[in-house]
Amino acid sequence: MARIPSAPEHSKHPEQPIPKRLWKVAALSGMASYLDAALIVSIAVNLAIYRDSYDMGVWMAGAISAIVTGCIAVGSLVGGRLADMFGRRRVYNLDIFCFALGAIVITLAPNDIVLFTGVLIAGLAAGADLPTSLAVVSDAAPPAARARLVSFTQVMWVAGIVVVIFLGYLLSDTGMTGARLITGHLAVAALVTWQLRARLELAAEPTPEQVAAEAAALAAPRGNDLKNVWNRAALLPMAATFVYYVTWGIGANTFGQFGTYLLVTVSGASQSLATGINLAFLPIALVLTFVFVRIADTPWRDRMFYVFTVVQIVAFCIASLTAGALVGMLVFFVLYQISNPFAGEASYKVWSQLTLPPDTRGTTQGLTYALSRGVFAGVAFVTPALMEYSASLLLWSITLCMAASAVAGVYIIRVLIQRTPDPATAPADLGVARA
Repeated sequence: MARIPSAPEHSKHPEQPIPKRLWKVAALSGMASYLDAALIVSIAVNLAIYRDSYDMGVWMAGAISAIVTGCIAVGSLVGGRLADMFGRRRVYNLDIFCFALGAIVITLAPNDIVLFTGVLIAGLAAGADLPTSLAVVSDAAPPAARARLVSFTQVMWVAGIVVVIFLGYLLSDTGMTGARLITGHLAVAALVTWQLRARLELAAEPTPEQVAAEAAALAAPRGNDLKNVWNRAALLPMAATFVYYVTWGIGANTFGQFGTYLLVTVSGASQSLATGINLAFLPIALVLTFVFVRIADTPWRDRMFYVFTVVQIVAFCIASLTAGALVGMLVFFVLYQISNPFAGEASYKVWSQLTLPPDTRGTTQGLTYALSRGVFAGVAFVTPALMEYSASLLLWSITLCMAASAVAGVYIIRVLIQRTPDPATAPADLGVARA
């Protein structure tokens, strides 16, 4: 029987405890994921309200969802590159402030034009912060704890969804006032994070010798020149993680942006019931994401992927077979929230940080984020119209994407992760933050 490969050498060494100050770095970096998820879901939760208040049609509703995703894509591409060129810490502090400005514009928008402007600013800033913040965590983390600290940002991502949907449920009958309160909390959270990041003291970035050792283990050239992105050491993990993330993310992004909309327009649920259904199952995902963090530096991380990627496909099959009927969607949400923490974005984040070359980590992951979010934007633009034409066709298409993501994930585990250096052999104090 074939052995299940999943960072196998790592299991030979005891897990190293992580200092509290590094969890602070992970939490403040994880606010990029919190605000990214919260921005997307807040648009989703408020979409029906915006549609009525601004007299939007189905194509306009799709356009605003496409705009937020497209801006995150562009921001990821540009922000990741700028972070590698001019310093990750500098970009790390600037983009969170720009996000706050965009969230303020969204909150105070008197019409759809101003709303789009705010979404443009916030989306670009959120995208820039995603690869930058993950690279900051990787730089600050001891290699043997990198997966746990990187995957903790996914806890923040789920928390962003939970908070927004909870607020959406509480404020579901308050119209635009509730919508403004939801996006207003994003502005406050971003400003507080900006202040805390500005005061955060990090150790110096990894020494050239330490980066060289990691680059050599990955057979990657040194330096952040663009030419170092277009070689096998970078292209292979980039392509594999992109295929995984884009195929998985089409389903996740569709339900993140249009889950409430689908329940209202296809399943026949009220706005309150639709947000309540989402809210009821999200705590499951939040708890299980903590479990993923706990096992992220062990062989169980990738072993669990094998199991739960199948569960996730089954969940989408049930939703497709029932064509979005309310009973089928209830079963879907249970299975999806159970499986998503172990076969979702957390896996992508960890795999990217473990397999991408250290010198161009911001650029390469920014590129995979950007291309994926660009695809999500295109899908989001047509989703309301496709949902109106045939919910069954939409759901079966997503199911096929989930199956493709499972294949890509298995390749990453069985081929790319096997090539990563053993973290237990790296210096234990690499990049530890100062108190």
